[in-house]
Amino acid sequence: MPSPFPGMNPYLENPLRWSEVHHRLITAIAIAIESNLSLQYRVAIEKRIYLSEEEEESVTVAIPDVSVYSQSSTSSQTRSTMTLPAQTEAVTVRLPVPEEMREGYLEIREEETGYVVTAIEVISPTNKRAGMGRDAYEKKRRKVLSSPTNLVEIDLLRGGKPMRMNYRPNPAIGLSHFDC
Repeated sequence: MPSPFPGMNPYLENPLRWSEVHHRLITAIAIAIESNLSLQYRVAIEKRIYLSEEEEESVTVAIPDVSVYSQSSTSSQTRSTMTLPAQTEAVTVRLPVPEEMREGYLEIREEETGYVVTAIEVISPTNKRAGMGRDAYEKKRRKVLSSPTNLVEIDLLRGGKPMRMNYRPNPAIGLSHFDC
């Protein structure tokens, strides 16, 4: 049965599935590109690692009922019992637990020197959402764009804030291009 969704399947953007989809995409792209490169270049699968503290990536923790007691080792002390009111339902809280995030990307390198000719990014939901993931990606993006390295961004996602691009027509060659 064909997909009822035109373009990218929105279920693939689910955080539980995206990591697998992303890894498969960059691996498939690397294989497709490598078979068409001359021998003076190679495709490298690289990764960016950072700690995420974003609220939507927090771990949900259930808090159980707790009882605290002290047991005395001497019999001469008076014992007392404290009873806490029974809790009628469980309480669920969200704790901002930092999680190590790993995002892959591709680089086309000169075989002899290792110089990066082109960086290829398959944009992830964390790249398009405010927080440490977007900050890390934008920092890398600025570094690449300020160098002679080419940058290819592949954004298949419907959600999130797109990467900033300025459209400027180029009348000299009759084509349009984007400046980031």
